[in-house]
Formats: sequence, structure tokens, C-alpha cells
Amino acid sequence: MNHKNGFNPLSRTTAHRRAMSRNMVTSLFRYERITTTKSKALEVRKSAEKLITRAKEDTVHNRREVAKFIQDEKILNKLFTEIAPRMKERNGGYTRVLKLGYRQGDAADVVILELVDYKLESDSAEEKKPAKKSADTEAPKAKKTTKAKEGTAPKAKKAPAKKASEKKEETPAN
Repeated sequence: MNHKNGFNPLSRTTAHRRAMSRNMVTSLFRYERITTTKSKALEVRKSAEKLITRAKEDTVHNRREVAKFIQDEKILNKLFTEIAPRMKERNGGYTRVLKLGYRQGDAADVVILELVDYKLESDSAEEKKPAKKSADTEAPKAKKTTKAKEGTAPKAKKAPAKKASEKKEETPAN
């Protein structure tokens, strides 16, 4: 039975568990989305949500309390300046756990732990990139077809002029 168990020790020593939790929370705030096992995600979620709640009010005391848990100053600053203001209107539930399936080796439940307002950047980037590529590839094709129609052979490219620094290196030092 699981009565009055406050946390899952994850079969680790206290020091290992604390270090792992700190690293995973830091990674969550850095990337805003991490992939891990279900049991680890549920434990990391508890500490991450408490830290976000504390970061919603930017005071010296709260920064010092959160800094006890998050060692990286850049991530600490990101939490207080970017993540917490986005969560200002929420009363909890800052993270989401999405199930992926089972891991091949040991059949552990694998999940994605992400912040609720996480948006995939790859979708918007993929939509923009093909438009640029198609415009860039069409322009050179048009130039090639005009040269082929005129019947002129492409000219040989000249070797680039050597820079002054390269010339100095070539001269032997006596």
C-alpha cells in the first residue's frame, strides 16, 4: 500500500535524487520541454510548479529561495523574467505530461514534461524555410536557362585575390 508516502524515492540515494531533480528542473526551464520516464516527470513536476509559483512574485527573498534549487543564473533569470510572467494569470497547473509509449530496453513509460504554454518552433520554422528555398532556387534556374538559350559558354571563375595576411605567411622568414 502507498499510504502517506509523500514522494517517490526513485530507488536513489537522497543526494542523487536531489541532484537529478535539480538538473531536470533546470533543463525543463531551459528547453521548456523534456523527455523522461513517467515516475521522474511526476516528481520533477512537483518541484517545478512550486518554483514557478514562487517566481511569480519577483522579490529578493523569492529569488534567493529559488536560487537554492536552481544553480544556473541564466536559467534563474529566465524563470523570473520570461516564464513566471507568462504564468501570471494561472493558479497552478503550469506543466503538462504527454505520454509517448514504452522504452525499448526496459519497457518504462516514457513521457514528455513541458510547460503548458510551450509552442513548437519547428512548425513555424518549417513553413518559413520552404518559401525562401523555392524563391532562391527559382532565380538561379532562370539565369541558367537564359545562358543556355543564348548559346554562350559559362566563363571560368578567377581565383580570389590573396589577402595581405596570406602573402606575409608565404614569404619565408630569414
